Amino acid sequence: MKKTLDRIDYEILTLLRNNARISNKEIAKKVGLAASTCLVRIRMLQNSGVISGFHAEIEPSSLGVGIQAMIAVRLIRHFKPDVDAFRQHALGLPEVVQLYHVAGPIDFLVHVWARNSDHLRELAMTAFTAREEVSHIETELIFEHIRSTDVPSFHDMDDNGKPIE
Repeated sequence: MKKTLDRIDYEILTLLRNNARISNKEIAKKVGLAASTCLVRIRMLQNSGVISGFHAEIEPSSLGVGIQAMIAVRLIRHFKPDVDAFRQHALGLPEVVQLYHVAGPIDFLVHVWARNSDHLRELAMTAFTAREEVSHIETELIFEHIRSTDVPSFHDMDDNGKPIE
């Protein structure tokens, strides 16, 4: 049975999302738990799959990234072998930072990093439009990327997003 998250779990998740390197002792202090109890909760969140990993935020420009883009990719047909082939191809490209398989008029949104506009153009022409399963792409430049560090809390809402009374 899946454990229902409580207020303290959400506080722990928010603290870890803001700083995955925060010490257990500091988390325990901020949420009002004993360090041992806090560690048990964090391990339960990991073991249950609520926490799926810890990541470092990297400044793209420090790696020579001069431009970021979202490439919207429409496949010729939304057919499992084509979807799987494109997914595998895209995830094999070093420029691909994130890949979203989406519903709607496009099939994938691909967040890419490139050195400059020439690199981005070459990537679009060789890695995307040259694929036989791809029918169309649109490239949108990213001016700013900000990741929210908030953890949305739905534990006080019903399945329709209305507050539980």
